[in-house]
Amino acid sequence: MDLLWQQQPINRHSRSQQSFDWSFNRWSIAIACLAVCLLNTGCATYQFGSRSLYRDDIRTVYVPVARNETFRHDLGPRLTEAVIRQIELRTPYKVTGDPAADSVLNLRITNETKTVLTESASDDPRALDSAVSTIVTWNDRRGNPLLQNHVAVDANLGTSLLQSNRFVPEAGQSIQTSLQATIDDLADRIVSQMEMRW
Repeated sequence: MDLLWQQQPINRHSRSQQSFDWSFNRWSIAIACLAVCLLNTGCATYQFGSRSLYRDDIRTVYVPVARNETFRHDLGPRLTEAVIRQIELRTPYKVTGDPAADSVLNLRITNETKTVLTESASDDPRALDSAVSTIVTWNDRRGNPLLQNHVAVDANLGTSLLQSNRFVPEAGQSIQTSLQATIDDLADRIVSQMEMRW
């Protein structure tokens, strides 16, 4: 009699455990089926990672040396090098030297200025801003503009970008270091314009 009484709770526990396992398996199977259905219907063309930020119909970009309309003759090659470095680093595009690439990114430096912000008592500049303005156009092989500019009325005119950087000569900073920081920031903004809009 004692033996039967001891076995009965064990049997009840194992039955409830089996029913719990069966209901847990049913829920996990239902969730797995739902996930497969969602992936097959709504997210089939979704791309993961940074590749989803960029166009999938463009693979190569040709970046000629930036046209420079300022008196600082080295700004064009420096900006071109910084933009190529950013494209290779951040995008899935490959920069080529072939003008027949999938797309062409043209850069034109229109202005470079240096503005005094504060002066010392003896009229020496204490803090200055260096600024570089550019016009950027990015076209495919057929000449269609690829930059999605919401400001320009005509997309063929290009996207105007102005980038500035502050420097303090008393702290040992020079116009050259400030211009390099400005060029790096400008290259970062240019490559950000190559991303697709949501």
